[in-house]
Amino acid sequence: MTGGVPLPPLQESVAYIRSLGKEPAAQVLGRYREAGRVAVQPRCGVGGHDAMRELLQTLAAQGEPDILTITIDSHTRLGRFDRARRLAHLSPRELNGYPLVAHGWARGRELNEAVAAPLQIRHGSPDARLMFEVAVASGITSFEGGGISYNLPYSKDVALADSLAAWEAVDRRCGELAELGVIVDRELFGTLTAVLVPPSVSLAVSVLEAVLAARAGVRCISVAYPQGGHVAQDVAALRAIPLLAARYLPGDIDVHAVLHEFMGVFPRERDNAEDLILYGALVARLGGASKLLTKTYQEAYGIPDAEANAAGIRLARRANSPLLGFVAPDEERTAQELEWILAEVAEIVEPVLERPDTKAAVVEAFADGRLDIPFSASRHARSEVIPRRDASGAIRYLSAGRLPLSERTLRRHRDQVRSGAGAAPEMGSLLAELTADINYFPLLFGETARNPDPDALGGPRESRPRTPDRRPRSAAGRGGGDARA
Repeated sequence: MTGGVPLPPLQESVAYIRSLGKEPAAQVLGRYREAGRVAVQPRCGVGGHDAMRELLQTLAAQGEPDILTITIDSHTRLGRFDRARRLAHLSPRELNGYPLVAHGWARGRELNEAVAAPLQIRHGSPDARLMFEVAVASGITSFEGGGISYNLPYSKDVALADSLAAWEAVDRRCGELAELGVIVDRELFGTLTAVLVPPSVSLAVSVLEAVLAARAGVRCISVAYPQGGHVAQDVAALRAIPLLAARYLPGDIDVHAVLHEFMGVFPRERDNAEDLILYGALVARLGGASKLLTKTYQEAYGIPDAEANAAGIRLARRANSPLLGFVAPDEERTAQELEWILAEVAEIVEPVLERPDTKAAVVEAFADGRLDIPFSASRHARSEVIPRRDASGAIRYLSAGRLPLSERTLRRHRDQVRSGAGAAPEMGSLLAELTADINYFPLLFGETARNPDPDALGGPRESRPRTPDRRPRSAAGRGGGDARA
């Protein structure tokens, strides 16, 4: 039961999706990729049904996004459906997103019919099976997440084997829908812990999730990558996505690159924030991304209002202007970064993919550190990887932990970090150095000074590095949803 009403049969949901008369998300992404342009999507999600519908309509009217978001609340993400239902009826403003399961698929259809753009569900749940069924019944054709990326960055103690099994069920359902003629865009959250994520860590996790999704029947896969802040490195990472897809996925899988605009501490001054928004949008275009997740000039202050969100959409769309066609990255530097990223991803994922049982190999690799992500909230990741920026602002490995990177790769990272930071910092100063790396753009714009006291650096605390035994914040993020999803 969802919203007090049983779910309809799958065939009825398929018929409803066809009757909507709107492009599915996969078709929108394909159209933009073919045109060499970038589709634009904001984050948004509030607890009340009428408020959610009004927010979607406002963003559609003022920003004209290509895809719209329903960001799910924390209670629903964690399977606390009764709690979400009570708050949805008694105090929806206390929710930091839309409780889709509580409101139910009939109301989901109301949201879908209120706007012309296709909808995507963004959430952060290690087990999204029921949420996915409600989304499909609502006619929603894009769904984010994966068994690694929606577990380790968010949850303290959810076994990887359990989250991988739950997401396999979601992906098998996508296969059934594909056989019935409905292609669901399955976006993988390579953004992970959102800040200072080395490109090869992000892409390695997405490759493994993509392989598992394709085997389960998914036909359209979007790989999301978090903007790090270095043009050549970010463009190279986006350009790596179709090459990795050709290397590790069947040829009939449609794969899209997606960029999340910078998710570290945002500049506080509006002009500076808008410069960064346009900068990220240009990176998405130069990297061949099919889609961009936008930010707003109010990002540094908390949840933006609808007008700021719409302004961010309009600004990001300017990167598609033919007048900006002269903008280009340093192609030689980008090619070097691309070569290294592809080599590093291969070194990380191929030992896992050599095993006959990929899911079991993933679990074992995270347990012993051969797979890892920095600043994870989970007990099931070692979080031994320590990233740092080099002198140019690119994200390198200060420590690769137990990742199976070659000595040649490790030597390059050591050389890059040393060239920018001198000797490795003492542990007492490491947190301050990492925090300064996360505060990269406020420092660049001169809004704040380098300071060893993390609290003196300003910016939202959820953007600072977390130690492995510290739970992530589940407070509302951008546009009413989590700051990462």
